[in-house]
Order: sequence, then structure tokens, then C-alpha cells
Amino acid sequence: MTVVVFLSSLFGFMAFGMPIAFALILTGAVLMWYLDFWDVQLLAQNLQAGADSFPLLAVPFFILAGELMNAGGISRRIINMAQAYFGHKRGGLGYVAIAASVLLASMSGSALADTAALATLLLPMMRERGYPLSSSSGLVAAGGIIAPIIPPSMPFVIYGVVTNTSISQLFLAGMVPGLIMGVGLVVAWTMIARRIDEPPQEKASGAERRKALVDGAAALMLPVIIVGGLRFGLFTPTEAAVVAAVYALLVSTLLYRELSWNGVVEVLTRASRTTASVMFLCAAAIVSAYMITLAQLPDEIASMLGPLAEDPKLLMVAIMVLMIAIGMVLDLTPTILILGPVLAPIAVKAGINPVYFGVMFVLIGSIGLITPPVGTVLNVVGGIGRLRMETLVRGVIPFFLIYLAIVVLLIAVPSIITVPLEWLR
Repeated sequence: MTVVVFLSSLFGFMAFGMPIAFALILTGAVLMWYLDFWDVQLLAQNLQAGADSFPLLAVPFFILAGELMNAGGISRRIINMAQAYFGHKRGGLGYVAIAASVLLASMSGSALADTAALATLLLPMMRERGYPLSSSSGLVAAGGIIAPIIPPSMPFVIYGVVTNTSISQLFLAGMVPGLIMGVGLVVAWTMIARRIDEPPQEKASGAERRKALVDGAAALMLPVIIVGGLRFGLFTPTEAAVVAAVYALLVSTLLYRELSWNGVVEVLTRASRTTASVMFLCAAAIVSAYMITLAQLPDEIASMLGPLAEDPKLLMVAIMVLMIAIGMVLDLTPTILILGPVLAPIAVKAGINPVYFGVMFVLIGSIGLITPPVGTVLNVVGGIGRLRMETLVRGVIPFFLIYLAIVVLLIAVPSIITVPLEWLR
């Protein structure tokens, strides 16, 4: 009965058009009333405690780092460097998009920021060369969702906070799956590129490649600093976010000199607005997460699942189906905040490694960013490219299927994630 109260309250409030943050707070209040545990002060304390978290300080700094990268020319230099090395191949701009997706993912951790940068710079070039608009937009969207998986990852920070999972280990564990996603996109695009009829492109000279590499070298140092610092214990994920933001600021203003101090103010304003909405969501989620724990909701759901909750692989398949379905109507952050506290204890009880489950949870949730009708990343690409949703959906299907195959592979062989994690610790 508690599960029914929780779900009917949450989705009932959302059905009336209530913002998700307020729906989470009121759902916690409803559970509190149902359990005969009503205490307004406790609601307020949990709301305040939800935002008063040191690990969550990483969120505003990663958001700021992403904004600085786009405004300061870092993203553009990464794309230019990828174009110098891969732009001459058949369908070369697609390979540029994939390489740039992986590199940008290792810097910002924001799917929306990376997708916006890729779509703004590459879609017009792809259109000019006669690439199919559907395939081009689908590839850019699919490349954008690598960002939540490769460290640094803002969704990993949020997941780690709400489920009490090591954020550093989540970061390190996401490296191999993120690279596999990039390889999967290369495989899919290679098959698509055979049908692209474009004029031969001149191969960049050695001097041009060296110039592009030198120009982008400062940008490439950012992931090295972050991953190296985490691997050798030089700083925590929260401190890594600060390092990323400060490094992006210094490179954008002092080295590349593409960002004026007036521009910095605009970047800070945009980052502050995004931070406010994300942090309020996180604070609201702690209210419902507290009541979920108090009501022993994970245990109740596990008993409802029966034998399914005892088999790790069957449980992961069930969670995959559930999350893809929910991802069609919810964004990634709300999915983490709502389902994370519920499903993580069930997974641990079934004997699933909590870090492995966290990586899979975020990976599967990220796929929801390219599935309609919500499909936040699809909408970003459609808005920038002025494309209809039907065109976007048709183009993203091959990459969606590749990602599903990768998820099935990682469910069948968990050691792909867990073994490299042991090496990286």
C-alpha cells in the first residue's frame, strides 16, 4: 500500500502540471502523513539538509565549467582539432562529431552543454556538405549523451549524493563504458557513411594538424588533470569541479582571450540560473528520499518483485525496461532523484556492486535523453538545427539501438565495468 501511496502522489502531482521539485516535497509530506509521522519541522530540516552537502558543491562548478568552455572557445578548438585529423574521411564530419563528443564529455559532464556546442558548430557544416539531416542530427544527439558517463559527470555526483555511493569510484568506473559508447557510434556511423555522397575532402597537412593540436593542447590538459587528480587522490570530485572551472576560466580569459570580463558575468548568470534549479531539485529529493527510507519502500518493492529481485541479471533487465520507459517522460536528473533512492538498495540487496549499478543506472537514464516525447537532448538539437521531431527520431534510431546493445552487453558481462575499476583504484 505504501508503494501505491508514493507513486499515486508523485505522478498525481506531476499530472496536474506541478514542477517536479514541489511534487517531490509534497510526496514526502503525503508519506509522512500516511505513516502518522507528521512533522513540518522535519520537512524543513530535510529540505535544508538536501542542499547543505559538500559533494553537491561540484554541481555548480561543473555547470560553470561547461558554460566557460562553450563561451571561451575551448569547445570550438576541440572540434577543430578533431576535424583536422578525421575531416577528410568519407562522412568525416560524423567522425569529428564522435571524437569531439568523447573529448568534450571528459571536460564538462553536461549532456546539454556538449550537445549545444556540437550542434551549433557541426550541423551547419554537415548540412552544407549534403549529409542526411536525420542521420547528422541523430549522431550529434547520441554523441551528446556520452557526457554523463565519462568523468567528470554531474549526474554521477547527484546519484552518489542521493544513494551514498562513492563519487570518485563512479567517475573512474564510467571511463570504459563511455569509450565503448564512442566505439559503438563509430560502428553505426561507418555503416551510414557508406551511403553519403560528398565531394572528396582535402586531407589536412602535417603542419595544419600540428597547429590544431597545439591550439587545443590546453583544452586537452583538463581531462588529464581531473582524471589524474582523482586517480592519485590529489583532490575529491568536488575539488575537481572547482579545478575544472578555474582552469576553464584561466584558459578562456588569459590564454585564448576569447572571453571578456563582461562575458564572464553573463556566463556566471547563466550558470547560476541552471544551478538554482538543479540544487532545488536535489534538496527536494532528499525530503522524499528520507521518507522512502523511513517507509522501507525498497524492501516492500523487493518483496513485490519476488524471485526477480534475487537474480542480478534479471533485475538489471527489469530496471532497464523501467528506466527507458520513465526516461521517455522524465529528464535524467529527476529520474536519478526519484528512482535512485528506491532502486539502489534493491540492487545492493540482490548482490549487485553498488558502483556498477550506479554506472548502469546513469547510462540507461541517459538513453532517455534521446527518446521522445521529452528527449531533452533531441529538443536541443532540433531547436538549434530547426528540425522536426520526426526527422530527429528517424535519425537517432540506429544509435539508440547500438546503445541498447551496449547496455545488454554490460548487463551480461559486468566485469567490463568492475575489472577496469579495480585497475584504476
